[in-house]
Amino acid sequence: MHPSPPPMHIPDGFLSIVVSSFFWAVSVGVLSIALRKTKRMLREKDFPLMGVLAAAIFAGQMLNFSVTGGTSGHLLGAALATILLGPWAATLTMTVVVSVQALIFQDGGLLALGANLFNMAIVGVAVSYAVYRLLLNLSKKQKFIPLAGFAAAWSSIFIASLSCALQLAFSGTSPAQIAIPAMASIHALIGIGEGMITAGALIFIGRARPDLLSGETAVSASSRGVFTGGIVISVALAVLSPLASSHPDGLEWVAEQQGFIEAARSPMYNLIPDYLLPGVESEALATILAGLIGVVIVLGVSIGITHNRQISRPNDSRL
Repeated sequence: MHPSPPPMHIPDGFLSIVVSSFFWAVSVGVLSIALRKTKRMLREKDFPLMGVLAAAIFAGQMLNFSVTGGTSGHLLGAALATILLGPWAATLTMTVVVSVQALIFQDGGLLALGANLFNMAIVGVAVSYAVYRLLLNLSKKQKFIPLAGFAAAWSSIFIASLSCALQLAFSGTSPAQIAIPAMASIHALIGIGEGMITAGALIFIGRARPDLLSGETAVSASSRGVFTGGIVISVALAVLSPLASSHPDGLEWVAEQQGFIEAARSPMYNLIPDYLLPGVESEALATILAGLIGVVIVLGVSIGITHNRQISRPNDSRL
């Protein structure tokens, strides 16, 4: 048992300034569109679902699971967010999670944040949306939702890892012929875990609240039961976070195997580094408290950013 999950996102030092700047520009542009689209397509009473889903994804990402060969994976959550919220709201949800991880918990570099957002909040969501809609349109049956969700989740992990590999190659950190096969092979396995978690969640949601999977316009999820249930799940995941695997995650494992792990730079500052609340002697308790703090921050930010403008009623479906 390892009380503190290892770093999971691209740290500063792995990417060149040019590559980091380019993906910052791309991510900011896409996110500005996502913010406008989300506010137009969802009703105000639907935003609590964004908040609790973001909180649950944040807490879930703290629970690394062992894969094989001394490595581990963790939930991305892009597919689940896309299926429940639609692509634009899912992009915002993932943005909040990844940004809070970098700004508060020093998980991923600040210069590399644009690339991390591109991989997880943009590529992960776009791939999930494309695969899920394709398979669901082919099957025409609701009972295939978990299977489509599994495929969407696996694809989101796999393609996002290839995006990361290309960023490493463009930065001169690792040649493409080395980075791409290394990242693809380990994340193909990690994607299976992501797919199983996503399919399991969809089965549970389909039985408890099938309306959330209906794909109809702006399904209301502001009921006390959904909000409370989401908070309970988020808190439970945070409490379980000390059980996270101590093995390095896919990117860190590749960096160690290919010899560029030393390129990682220390964070510019430290608030709650490595998901350990400073001043708490017990590492397990420090991790739990850090997770709970993160849940509160992510929940508040997710709901807050959607309430700073007038919300119009939607005319478009989420997916």
